Amino acid sequence: MTHTGPKHVKLQEELEKFLNVKHVELFANGHLAMELALNIFDFPKGSEVITTPFTFGSTTQAILRNGLVPVFCDIREDDFTMDAEKIEALITDKTVAILPVHVYGNMCDVKRIDEIAKKHNLKVIYDGAHAFDEKLDGVDSSNFGDFTMFSFHATKVFNTVEGGCLTFNSDEYKQKLIGLRQFGQIVHTDAVPYIGTNAKMTEVHAAMGLCNLRHLDEYLARRKAVIDTYRARLSGVPGIKLSVVQENVRSNYAYFPIVVEEKDTSVTREAVEKALMDIGVFTRRYFYPLTSDFECCADLPKADVPYAKYVSERVLALPCYSDLDVKDVERICDKILEVVKK
Repeated sequence: MTHTGPKHVKLQEELEKFLNVKHVELFANGHLAMELALNIFDFPKGSEVITTPFTFGSTTQAILRNGLVPVFCDIREDDFTMDAEKIEALITDKTVAILPVHVYGNMCDVKRIDEIAKKHNLKVIYDGAHAFDEKLDGVDSSNFGDFTMFSFHATKVFNTVEGGCLTFNSDEYKQKLIGLRQFGQIVHTDAVPYIGTNAKMTEVHAAMGLCNLRHLDEYLARRKAVIDTYRARLSGVPGIKLSVVQENVRSNYAYFPIVVEEKDTSVTREAVEKALMDIGVFTRRYFYPLTSDFECCADLPKADVPYAKYVSERVLALPCYSDLDVKDVERICDKILEVVKK
């Protein structure tokens, strides 16, 4: 079977148990999952969605491809997630939803965002691509908002090589999501009430997910060792800013970014990037540029996001994956410290 076959169904059931969420629906990738999460509400064209520009392009483009307008909110200085205290000033009579992004394994201020959404009758859809298997005060990240999207791309802590899902607790969304995923058709009928797409996960990808889910705890333990080493070596180093450790969040150790701040040293991000590349270590300017600076966003109102701009121009994501040897982490840190101190 190529649509909701036995492995697809099995992975869906396993994820519902693993994440302790009522509903999981699987998709070909996280981007299509996000597009359909927005699509399901039938928002009027031109409606506004408050989001962050400090994210991967998919987040903003999912909004644009639904005929909606992204309104960009600045980020917090300590964890780089959307600054919830700046959301209400952006709400207009056209605002229909908030689309925050959990960044690098840092979770958004979901409690404050929920308060704002309820006050203004807005939908909340989380981009949780970086937050799989994270918990806030014991509650899994999959349980916040109307939807949470997870990417299962090969670079993520849990992957199906390519794929994604939506998690949600409301029964009303399930059947329409299934229809939108399968060409707008109600499964096992001849009815086609929606304009849908082909967003189904294949059995091959579901099988890979079932295999990887069994080893997730092992993968996360290895990632923790990597990040613990980075933090031990780079914390308190002048010119290197690290993201805060969120005390009430159980991290998944997804990424390790540093912000290279010239105000404390003459060293630039580009200098650190080149020095690491010279020893065969590849880093990533993640996220740069801001999505609000994309050419496809040129006609949107100018975003007032000074701190997001600051971080975007200085951030560098260091290698972080479960098979990375701690000795290599030490070598990376040695080179960064050599460049910064010089």
